[in-house]
Amino acid sequence: MSGVHGAYAISKKVGNAVARNRIRRRLRSILDANDERIRPGYYLIKCGIETGSLTYDELRQHLERAIERARRLP
Repeated sequence: MSGVHGAYAISKKVGNAVARNRIRRRLRSILDANDERIRPGYYLIKCGIETGSLTYDELRQHLERAIERARRLP
């Protein structure tokens, strides 16, 4: 990631450490794949309880929608 830094707030309610780390790895992978579409900067990605039940594709869709909304901000 060039200039894009992600921090992840994943509640323990999502699952154990293995589940939270799996989500973190998936989010990092999605950010890497969308590197060109994201403005350089620091981003905090907050994950709710339901995040643990999402598939990779569902998680990717949610994060890409959030990226699109962020791109429209001034």
